[in-house]
Amino acid sequence: MSARGPVLAGMYPDPSVCRVGADCYLVTSTFEYFPGVPIFHSRDLVQWRQIGHVLSRRSQLDLCGVASSRGIFAPTLRHRDGTFWMITTHVDRGNFVVTAPHPSGPWSDPIWIDEDGIDPSLAFLDERIYYTRTGPGSDADHPFIYQGELADDMRPSAMRVIWKGTGGIWPEAPHLYRRGPWHYLLTAEGGTSYDHSVVIARSADPYGPYEVSPHGPLLTHRDLPGHPVQATGHADLVELDDGSAWAVLLGIRVTGGRHHHLGRETFLVPVRWRSDGWPEIADGGGLGAADPAGAGERDDFDADELALEWVFVRNPDERDWSLRQRRGHLRLWGSSLALTDVGSPALVCRRQRHLGVTARALLDFEPREPGERAGLCVRANEEFHFALEIARGERGRRLELTETLGGRSRTITGPDLGAGPVTLVIRADAHEYTVSGGTGSTLRELGSVPARALSAETIAGHSGRHHFTGVMIGLVASGHGRRSTTPADFDWFEYLPEGEKTATCSMF
Repeated sequence: MSARGPVLAGMYPDPSVCRVGADCYLVTSTFEYFPGVPIFHSRDLVQWRQIGHVLSRRSQLDLCGVASSRGIFAPTLRHRDGTFWMITTHVDRGNFVVTAPHPSGPWSDPIWIDEDGIDPSLAFLDERIYYTRTGPGSDADHPFIYQGELADDMRPSAMRVIWKGTGGIWPEAPHLYRRGPWHYLLTAEGGTSYDHSVVIARSADPYGPYEVSPHGPLLTHRDLPGHPVQATGHADLVELDDGSAWAVLLGIRVTGGRHHHLGRETFLVPVRWRSDGWPEIADGGGLGAADPAGAGERDDFDADELALEWVFVRNPDERDWSLRQRRGHLRLWGSSLALTDVGSPALVCRRQRHLGVTARALLDFEPREPGERAGLCVRANEEFHFALEIARGERGRRLELTETLGGRSRTITGPDLGAGPVTLVIRADAHEYTVSGGTGSTLRELGSVPARALSAETIAGHSGRHHFTGVMIGLVASGHGRRSTTPADFDWFEYLPEGEKTATCSMF
């Protein structure tokens, strides 16, 4: 069993995994995107297939007014007696549980647990439900790990501090396991960036006291600044039927120095249990830096529902999009909201999963009113994005490239367009996006945008706040302050990975 690069590439951070028989299931964080918490199935931990979203209804996930990089943090997935449990944090609103008889759903509406802390986890031991999470600590950068128990009605008992970390910032992402006579507490530490690490401690009692592994962090790349995979941490453990043990965790693929723009991705490493009862990363385990293999994907929008890869920014307005008004097309009606607004613009998007990729779309759109526009975009957040769009010019339609970086926008005007559908192309490599478009077989290049301009480091440096998400490639329409009267009909969308030639790198 091996993986070349991440096993879930693109913005799939904070992975949590559980096994039921031969089947493994995995969930990740989604922040401001809807539906929330994708769920995947695998039997080998390498090849994952998405089977749904846990939070697919507004009654489960209301994202109105949620800032980018807020929303849903760090889900944990567990199973007991035929029921799947997912617990997570809706930032600034609290921690909640949903359940389902099958991982593909339907999932219940939320049962709210408490309003404190983040990164909740569950462990089912001896007919008890242990509830573990991060909570207030000695200061803002040094929270503590708390634990209590949940009653049948999901009310938590009094929470007790069970772990204060080893001294690094942000002890978080706790998971409790039992193996033999020991209870193991797996946490992250160092902040979810370049000092990130996975820490393991154990105790004979689930409430401690816990002793940290004498072998140091289970995994960290903070002392490997030249490694192309960084920020490794936030792990969850799983053991297969054959007795092999594994950890899923997040990491980032850096480009152009200490920059990453695809977001935090899910990686897989083998785990071995030592004779002294402590886990370690098995010899030969590695984290690959290369783009994962992938065949080209094309969506002709022939189905009655969007494919699972497509998501929205916050809860969408159902008036903004349709697969049924013009069969075989995704129709967008430009809303009054734009990519710069903290709301849900008329945008249908999906994760960029490869550093090298070409995204193409065929758009039938004839703007009639001033400000109407539609096209292909790359979004990091409201202040960092760019769009290649059909707009209304003085002599008819024309292409425009509008880039918004640090909240400042500039537009590059392209050629006038002839009659008929327009092909829009965004080509990416590890360092740059290049955009082009046109009618028929004639495509004109409009310009380029550096990838590092959309990196988490650039965005955090501008805003002074953490940026947790990766870039999304989307189909967008706008009425420039009012609802558009002209539909934008996308005939198809293609996602064509080009692949990186970087060799798989050992983590040691």
